[in-house]
Amino acid sequence: LASIELFLSLLGKYLALSFLSHHGTKSFEQATAEGDIIIGGLFPIHESVNVTVNYDGSENQICDRFSTANLVQSLIMVQALEEINQKQELGNLTLGYLILDSCGDVTTALRKIPSFMKGNCNTSAQQSSPVLAVIGGYYSEIAIAVTRLLNLEYIPEISYGATSGLLSDKTRFPSFMRTVPQDDHQARAISEILDNNGWTWVGVLTTDGEYGRYITERLWYYTNQKGICFAFTSVLPDDLNDYSLGKSIESTVKTIIDNENVSVIVSFAKPDHMMYIFQKLLNNPQGTRRVWLASDIWSQSPEILNTKKHTLSDIGTIIGVTFKSGNTTKFERYLDDLNENPNHHKNNPFLSTLHGLTSSEELKTMIYPSAVFSIELAVKAIAQAVEDLCTDRDCKTKLAGQSWTERQHRALRKAKFHMDGKNYSFDPHGDLNAEYDIILWNQTSESLDVHDIVAHYSILQSSLTFISQEGNVTSKCTDSCQPGYSKTSVSGQPHCCYQCEPCFKEFESNLNILMILCSSKCLPRKIDFLKWGDVYLIVLLSFTSLGAVLTIVVGIIFLAHWNTPVVRSSVGPISIILLLSLMITFTSVILFGGPPNSYQCQARQVVFGLSFTLCVSCIMVKSFKIVLAFEFDPDTQNVLKKLYKPYLIIAVCMAGQVVIVTTWLVLSPPSTDSEITQDNMKLIFCNEKLIPAFGAMLAYIGLLALICFGVAYKGRKLPDSYNDAKFITFAMLIYFISWIMFGPVYVNVTDKYIPAVEMVVILISAYGILFCQFFTKCYIILCKKEANTEKSFRRDIRNYSRDRKGSEDELSSKGIENPTFQLVCVLKYVISN
Repeated sequence: LASIELFLSLLGKYLALSFLSHHGTKSFEQATAEGDIIIGGLFPIHESVNVTVNYDGSENQICDRFSTANLVQSLIMVQALEEINQKQELGNLTLGYLILDSCGDVTTALRKIPSFMKGNCNTSAQQSSPVLAVIGGYYSEIAIAVTRLLNLEYIPEISYGATSGLLSDKTRFPSFMRTVPQDDHQARAISEILDNNGWTWVGVLTTDGEYGRYITERLWYYTNQKGICFAFTSVLPDDLNDYSLGKSIESTVKTIIDNENVSVIVSFAKPDHMMYIFQKLLNNPQGTRRVWLASDIWSQSPEILNTKKHTLSDIGTIIGVTFKSGNTTKFERYLDDLNENPNHHKNNPFLSTLHGLTSSEELKTMIYPSAVFSIELAVKAIAQAVEDLCTDRDCKTKLAGQSWTERQHRALRKAKFHMDGKNYSFDPHGDLNAEYDIILWNQTSESLDVHDIVAHYSILQSSLTFISQEGNVTSKCTDSCQPGYSKTSVSGQPHCCYQCEPCFKEFESNLNILMILCSSKCLPRKIDFLKWGDVYLIVLLSFTSLGAVLTIVVGIIFLAHWNTPVVRSSVGPISIILLLSLMITFTSVILFGGPPNSYQCQARQVVFGLSFTLCVSCIMVKSFKIVLAFEFDPDTQNVLKKLYKPYLIIAVCMAGQVVIVTTWLVLSPPSTDSEITQDNMKLIFCNEKLIPAFGAMLAYIGLLALICFGVAYKGRKLPDSYNDAKFITFAMLIYFISWIMFGPVYVNVTDKYIPAVEMVVILISAYGILFCQFFTKCYIILCKKEANTEKSFRRDIRNYSRDRKGSEDELSSKGIENPTFQLVCVLKYVISN
């Protein structure tokens, strides 16, 4: 059985090679250079074949559409091989080449392939040096056919442009490798570009070849996952000489013009296809400005647009996906040398086509940096494999035969080669996955610049990184639904085409206004309020907690030193009530945070209003007490003593505020309310409703504070031991300033931070009283104990009496007998009450 299989294999190989070698009698143009090892090259130097039929039924096949850009690509291979020979990277081994023209046609390419295989089939002396590997072909359709034939001799094919994902199948294509990523990655990169720009309604131009079919299918797979739809897909003949090409171009142009709302078109067509399409579109009076997303096959082909008649702006914006770019400096020097020494390449008949009409500067404009990278890397890979094989072998002789090419194939798959300081190798599928460059075409004064890199796509990370972005183009089937609307499907239309229906009042569409996609249903609106986790609320609650703790500490200090002159002169019981009211005030701040409800809305203003009224009432009582103690006029003093009923004063003051808040709660109590914000969120807040009542509550506290300020200001020059009046004045000034600022801020703030404004003002007022009323006394109690004695107080009063302008004579003249005795009575009165 094994013998039969071997016989059939050899018979099939013989018949295939005999047919291809003898089909036609024409000899083919080829560029050659002698060497110990020959590297084959297959380039589409002509891009199509023109077939004519003679009268006798025979066919004439002529390659046409000469491509200078593709000739330049073949020279990249020549330059890379010559550089290796010049540097003697392989020691005494030299690399030669045999370059053929595929003419962009599968049949033509297959007819020329036996030229690569003759040296391996005939171990006699027809060709002294074998072809060990072939660089090319560029198109996937050609590469698939060629690699199947080359595999009969185990000759590896390394493509610099064939990107069809089918070629990654090593069961079907074991001898194929490439220095470019396969199209699945390019399709994913294009889908990321579309998604990143919010383009959900796009047109697609493709061909009926292997490349076009595969990449279009993969693009549909990835875009479908991102909610991107194809408005149309136009398929063009892959063969540029196909008789139906003209009609296909006309149909495609009509489709583009008819779809006015399609602003973005992805094209996998060939450069000539795009040249014909642009020519037709530019002749259309309706205008053709679009965003064209070019695949690698034409993204660096500026010749498709006639810049003598039109500019890039006439056609729109062109964004291209290209393979990783290489360094073109060495190759540009090579082209300069080529122009100066035309006899250097007499063995390259393709150069004679130029007839000296093209200068090196013109050739430089046709350099594709991505081709430089891919072709040079293919040459490097072959050279490294040869070096690995020849370390322990004599590679100068007897290299022909299947066993050598088979070993070369295995060495290539394992080779680790480097270029421009980076290491590369083929993966198990024979692919080399470098990144993609995203380019933007730019119009210059004389030509088109197709080398402006604006982004990179990493295959390993599947991520798109923009260096810069251009413009804001919208391409959608239906405009995005506005907030408050949701999309409903339209029968017979893709999911990107929909109608926008209004949502109910309590619902919103889940439209993210930063995205192009909109909702497919109405959802309850997102609720917004001053949340417990909000950083501002956390800061305010931290200050609230600190104030409450300090209030407790002060209370403990006062109780622990209850019988000392400082505490007794501060009217100890009133001070304790004042501290209690401050604690309640700090607590009321907590009611301004979190999700509002009706009970919370009512409680927070009532608790604050009553607790702060109690604070100010206690301070007012203390103000009266100090002024009363230092009032030496007997008549005035008698009147003040009759009026000075501290607890009754506090009760009367509190009663006034109770009447105000009770009226407020009965007539129109505060409650929760909501409104729709600019961010389309439902803001829940407390509506004070009866604003006059809210104003009356604050005004009543302000009136009491004003009385405190007036009384305290009168006693501002009292002895240092009785400087409560001075600090009461400061505390009331802080209160007035903070609440005056509160008014305009409260009116102008409209979002969830309205409660935070009042919280800040309450905290400032409470801290002002706590610091001014108690911290100096705590300092004396804890740090200056010698000042907390009756002796110290008596000394302060005597000094005060001696420094008064009225002196004892003046007091006596007013009918006040024995002023010194009176001052002693003041001391006893103050520290005993």
